[in-house]
Amino acid sequence: MFFQQFYLPSLGHASYLIGDERTGQALVFDPRRDVDAYLGAARDNGLRIAHAADSHGHNDYLSGLTELTERSGARVWGSAAGELGYSHQPLRDGQVVEFGDVGIEVLHTPGHTPEHISLLVYDRATSADVPALLLSGGALLVGDLARPDLLGGEEQARQAARMFCETIQTKLLSLPDHVQVYPTHVAGSLCGGNIGSRLSTTVGYERRTNAVLAEVDSTDGFVRECLRLDNLPAVPPYWRRMRSQNMAGVAPLGLLAEPPALDVTDFERHREAGAVVLDTRSPEAFGGAHVPGALNVGLGNAFATWAGTVLPEEARVLLVLDDPADLWDVTWQLLRIGYPPPLGWLRGGFTAWRTAAEPVAGAPQITVDQLRRRREQAEVTLLDVRQPGEWHAGHVPGATHITGAELPDRIGELPAGTPIAVMCGSGYRSSVAASLLARHGLPDISNVTGGMTAWTRAGLPVEKG
Repeated sequence: MFFQQFYLPSLGHASYLIGDERTGQALVFDPRRDVDAYLGAARDNGLRIAHAADSHGHNDYLSGLTELTERSGARVWGSAAGELGYSHQPLRDGQVVEFGDVGIEVLHTPGHTPEHISLLVYDRATSADVPALLLSGGALLVGDLARPDLLGGEEQARQAARMFCETIQTKLLSLPDHVQVYPTHVAGSLCGGNIGSRLSTTVGYERRTNAVLAEVDSTDGFVRECLRLDNLPAVPPYWRRMRSQNMAGVAPLGLLAEPPALDVTDFERHREAGAVVLDTRSPEAFGGAHVPGALNVGLGNAFATWAGTVLPEEARVLLVLDDPADLWDVTWQLLRIGYPPPLGWLRGGFTAWRTAAEPVAGAPQITVDQLRRRREQAEVTLLDVRQPGEWHAGHVPGATHITGAELPDRIGELPAGTPIAVMCGSGYRSSVAASLLARHGLPDISNVTGGMTAWTRAGLPVEKG
């Protein structure tokens, strides 16, 4: 049996290629939208992608099932418990699918979503009846379980958590300790509140160390642990759109054109027509000078999450890049979360804009000591945009807490006409949030460099709870 994991840090996403070396058939599980990595790995190892499946209708990215079907002719599998709008072979709980020496046992594992399936994999060449590994999707994570609160209100989340408890007791904890567990939601994903940094685990290790599983003998305790709001990350706005598209079947991308290099005149023409300028430089570079009205989402592992937080739905994007070599990285990160390819990128970078004598804006960067003095000398609103768990672990006394994910819907709650200083853990997320506030016309917005980390290290007052 051939096995390969593909890790995408920007979404905290793992996907898998499992192949039978005797027949050359292979399965891709939970594919991302850019499928070249799977096709290349299959080609390099003499495999043909014959099957593809998603564990569930994902909330955090667009699936690559359609692309794989278009590119490889793979037969799509899908949960028989799901209302799927695309053509697929339904898989039922307990069903076994064989190709060559690879055996796949389907487990219906509801909780994270109602239709969720996990795949228990056997390497028949080694042992006919001993399972080798579990592709767990969101049913069992490293040190955590995937959140059950994404599909409705509080009562629906409680029902999902109770269903999750039964799944864990009857489907997963009955597996042998040696079974290796390979989740889809891994480090970097917001689908859990305490996901460990390792990319795989075992049933036995989770049985002994997973804090959520420690409550599995008490359904009420398990539900409380699953729904700890101080532990779960806030949900980015773009997640509202992902699941419905995945359940219906994601439209194929077709042939993608190269986003063009635009001179300042063409860049400005698109901007005046309503395109959103997305500046992918660092907070420090953006703070020094930027195109007026631009949003700052620095390129890195958190780029997709924060771009999907601040960009309007179906936004047409203009890019300001540090390096033109980053163009396709940025483009794919946008495509994975449902945005169209960028209209283009600024040829010559921000230097070209500045030397063309175009208007520029700044984003003041203040240190924690400057923040302390400003709060002592004048009225200033300190906005903390970190996650709930971070806030409860320690925050500046008197700060206002609105997570970055909630900010686009709650800008109206901020006081008009009052200077606002924005804080996160280090300065990255707060720069994103500050650029959003400035784009919405709020005056006197500052970004706190170093964030709560610098505030704490400076020995300044911290409040918990």
